[in-house]
Amino acid sequence: MALIGRLFAILFGFLAACVVAGMIVVGAVLFPEFSDFGTGSVDPDALNVVLGFGFIFVSGFALLPAMIVAAITEALSIRGALTYAVGGAIIGLACYLGLVPFDPETLRFEGIVRRHLEIMTGAGIAGGVVYWMIAGRNAGAWRAPRRPQRLPPPLPAHSPPQQDLPPP
Repeated sequence: MALIGRLFAILFGFLAACVVAGMIVVGAVLFPEFSDFGTGSVDPDALNVVLGFGFIFVSGFALLPAMIVAAITEALSIRGALTYAVGGAIIGLACYLGLVPFDPETLRFEGIVRRHLEIMTGAGIAGGVVYWMIAGRNAGAWRAPRRPQRLPPPLPAHSPPQQDLPPP
């Protein structure tokens, strides 16, 4: 039963991490537009749609690497916040490099934009920390045996014995 609850915590943590990472990616990509005061206000409905697409983008590309990190940390009961931040950075890096063309002859990625790489890595770090706050702090705790119930302490030696009442 504890494993099923843990799976729900992992799923909720992953979804929350994807929402935060998607908001960071969308905010960082749209920041040059926000800094231009001549454009006026931003339509909230359009911003909600863009945030939704950012969430879908991040969750779609990060699902497999994030599940690998979650499985490793659950199996080894790793609970450190720094571990999840580094894991999120690696996931963000992998998501970005997965979209960049790779030249196998020179073993180099062609067309890396440093700002985009930093945005994805930063979003991965933030997502990893959010995941740690929700699910990572208790990684592997579902395997710990339950504590046995403690019996009440014995009665003092000079107390009168308890009498069982007859059934009604």
